[in-house]
Amino acid sequence: MRAGYGLGLAALLLGGPVHSKDAPVLSQDRIDRIEATVTTFMAAQHVPGMSVALVIDGRPAWSRGFGLADVENTVPATAATAYRSASIGKTLTATAAMRLVEAGTLDLDADIRRYCPAFPAKPWTITVRHLLSHQSGIRHYGGPHDKEEQGSTVHYADVVDALAPFKDDPLLFQPGTQYGYSTYGYDVLGCVLQGAAGIPFLDVMRTQVWQPAGMQATRDDDPAALVDRRASGYTLVDGTLRNAQHVDMSNRMPAGGYLTTVDDLARFEAAVLDERLIKPDTLKRMLAPSVLPDGTRMPYGFGWAMELEPWHEDTWAFHGGSSPGVSGMVAVMPGHRFGAAILANLEDLPGRNELVERITRIALGFDVADR
Repeated sequence: MRAGYGLGLAALLLGGPVHSKDAPVLSQDRIDRIEATVTTFMAAQHVPGMSVALVIDGRPAWSRGFGLADVENTVPATAATAYRSASIGKTLTATAAMRLVEAGTLDLDADIRRYCPAFPAKPWTITVRHLLSHQSGIRHYGGPHDKEEQGSTVHYADVVDALAPFKDDPLLFQPGTQYGYSTYGYDVLGCVLQGAAGIPFLDVMRTQVWQPAGMQATRDDDPAALVDRRASGYTLVDGTLRNAQHVDMSNRMPAGGYLTTVDDLARFEAAVLDERLIKPDTLKRMLAPSVLPDGTRMPYGFGWAMELEPWHEDTWAFHGGSSPGVSGMVAVMPGHRFGAAILANLEDLPGRNELVERITRIALGFDVADR
């Protein structure tokens, strides 16, 4: 970590808040406590830059940047700073899938090869439902080429091309019998959505999620493109801040290869909670734990993870992400019409789940109720 970088500098480099005139009011006392919580966390974890946004009563209510989006050039992070989505992208992709299901364009229980014939036939049928819930048996990273896959610099022009590194590998288990988190499963889901909609995958995301939700800054993470307000990414090596490894996320676009901002993620959460993006019953399906044949309830639905037990008589649903140069998390409590989003330009950031929970406790007054 750069000498002298810590709480003092992070506190000084607060990006301005973004909210509409009719946004729900978050008291100044709660804002102060949230900001203190974030800056203390950043100092403890040596985070260069972070952006945070909250949705209250179903509407974007508050957002702010902290620290530096670019350490070398002393560029402050703001709520409009663009970060790599990492696996938060799975939530966006799953939402696009469920919009196609609502439209009758996509069948959850259809063989995925109906929509994505480029994926080879396997001993068992894989359905769209299996992909969404990580029960497909398609492997995650790992194996003899793990380092090359996670640090890929190959640019794939199409989601079909990006199937090449894994499509011929055997399944790890019979689909529907086990849970196995799989980024590559969501790669196949991208191919499925492209085939079902009959348009390029990124156009599916634009028309089904980003444009309807008003996510004007969200796009593909093209390393060659000039992107306004893109954050630099960092890693910690023996306690020293270093530039993160250069990667090309086109090998996992549907699973986490987007660029986005916390303001856009708040708009997404608001559109979901306000029933403008998907129907209430669809959200319930997405937030319902999947169930294995032996009756085991898994804490993952369709593109959302969740706590199996209620919290304040509500569902705590979330999705985290970490990729080279970034970590983040989104969370919603649908009964409270509440959402939160954080993005940071430091990979493998520990404690981010707990940070979002602490922010939520302050924003909703749980810290007082739980005393």
